[in-house]
Amino acid sequence: MAISRNVKRHLSKSSWIRKMFEEGKKRKEQFGPDRVFDFSLGNPCLEPPSRFNEVVHTLIDDKTPGQHGYMPNAGIETVRQKVAAYLSSLYSVSFTANDIIMTVGAGGALNIVFKTFFDPDDEVIIPSPYFTEYDFYLDNHVARPVIVDTRSDFGLDPDAISNAVTGKTRAVLINSPNNPTGRVYTEKDLTELAQVLVYHSNRLGRPILLISDEPYRKIVYDGITPPGIFDMYQESIVVTSFSKDLSLAGERIGYAAVHPDITDKNEIMAGMVFSNRVLGYVNAPALMQRAVSYLLDETVDVSIYQHKRDLLYNHLVSFGYEIVKPQGAFYLFPKTPIDDVEFVSELRNENILTVPGSGFGGPMHFRIAYCVPDRTIEMSLPGFKRVLSRYT
Repeated sequence: MAISRNVKRHLSKSSWIRKMFEEGKKRKEQFGPDRVFDFSLGNPCLEPPSRFNEVVHTLIDDKTPGQHGYMPNAGIETVRQKVAAYLSSLYSVSFTANDIIMTVGAGGALNIVFKTFFDPDDEVIIPSPYFTEYDFYLDNHVARPVIVDTRSDFGLDPDAISNAVTGKTRAVLINSPNNPTGRVYTEKDLTELAQVLVYHSNRLGRPILLISDEPYRKIVYDGITPPGIFDMYQESIVVTSFSKDLSLAGERIGYAAVHPDITDKNEIMAGMVFSNRVLGYVNAPALMQRAVSYLLDETVDVSIYQHKRDLLYNHLVSFGYEIVKPQGAFYLFPKTPIDDVEFVSELRNENILTVPGSGFGGPMHFRIAYCVPDRTIEMSLPGFKRVLSRYT
């Protein structure tokens, strides 16, 4: 039976990340897991904080009836109250439970935002490099990505964003700390972006939405604190998850937070709650909602990821790789001396699995996910050196 033309088209260009992950499985079977160095998938290598296990055991032992039944589609109210209080402690605006929707990860949060806001052919500006799944999420809701370049250090280019705004522009979507570059957008970046959006919102006579995807917000290095959009721009929504900072990627739990003063907030929240239901999520997992509500101030030991960054970055730079040093997340995005797909193929011949930058809108680069054991990094270094030496 034939599948839809649209899905067939997407399958032909589906995520390089998953392609390389599947390649890794095959190579591990062929060569043995210790001889394959898989940097393809951003799957956290740290276990959740010990407090997570304590909280989950306590919740499982709680015999109060109804703990695992349906709840309001926005999520458990007491959980949303805790998230609101946590966000209020971070920003100069005050949140309530009515500004929060618990979601099936950040991906679920993005999809309910997109369904709520976008009509066919609406445009969403995305700075590149970017997480390529955004393209597929937007296609789910018949909106169109408009990709703009960032600066050479991967910082935002407000002029490029401004020049990309048209009468069809509905939103700008950013991701900081960024996947795949590890760039943390500065206060200057975000202030200038807010100024651009205020200008064009006034010119168009309607708000342009700013969506910030922030699952790596707590994974930052060198004393950096990522600035937040809520203190800079009123027409804003943050989506996030606990996949990275608590290593709960498989539990699919996150939330969307709407600026308390966003225009038409009641209608927006009603639309997002409706979208959460009809997209099939219904509500986020009940047990995980309760669990993360006790862990909002927790995170994995980020110093371990910083050690991995430094280990890999310092060696690759010494070999001659050109890399903008990442400030957060757990990715390196080096330049390639030849076509990135070809270069990644050369690395694959060394059993080093990475992802071409073209898959993230960043050709002539490749992504390394260093959320792996130190031994994987150490054993891969000779191969990284050999491949680059062929072109220098």
